[in-house]
Amino acid sequence: MKKSVYKLFLFAMICAVALPLGAQTRKERKILYNSQYNYEIEPVGVGQDGTKVFKVWGYGKKVEDAVMNAKEAAVAACIFKGLPGGQGSAPTPPICSEPNAEVKHEQYFENFFKVGGKYLQFIALTNDGDPAGEDRLKIKKGYKVAIYVQVMYDALRKQLEADGIARRLDSGF
Repeated sequence: MKKSVYKLFLFAMICAVALPLGAQTRKERKILYNSQYNYEIEPVGVGQDGTKVFKVWGYGKKVEDAVMNAKEAAVAACIFKGLPGGQGSAPTPPICSEPNAEVKHEQYFENFFKVGGKYLQFIALTNDGDPAGEDRLKIKKGYKVAIYVQVMYDALRKQLEADGIARRLDSGF
């Protein structure tokens, strides 16, 4: 009897010390989830010159909201995070390589990404039909959907350079 009580006490002490070390608080998880750099992107293939084609995931309470979120995430990934390489292509660096560009130019990006904003001009093609099968997942607070998108990457870069947000490639170091 004493051995089982001792073992139970030892197990409880180990759990009390070990569990809090690896656990994240709910607030930390929410910050990570809402991070502007938390995009799910999968390279698909090669697009026309000056474009990038990839699969991107979006979230929303309704499927339509998730599709719009995916379009926004596609353009935001090109600007802030860059795109992973795939099928023999090299990774693409972000257009805004300046640290904290989204904070420094907060007003510009707020207007750029507003509902129906300018970012939609740089989406060339999408599969706008409601995603189905593995590209449409029901989650706790709505939907997670994937769309295939073609972003006019070079035109986006030129626009951000013209607006003074991104450095020109020929500007040197």
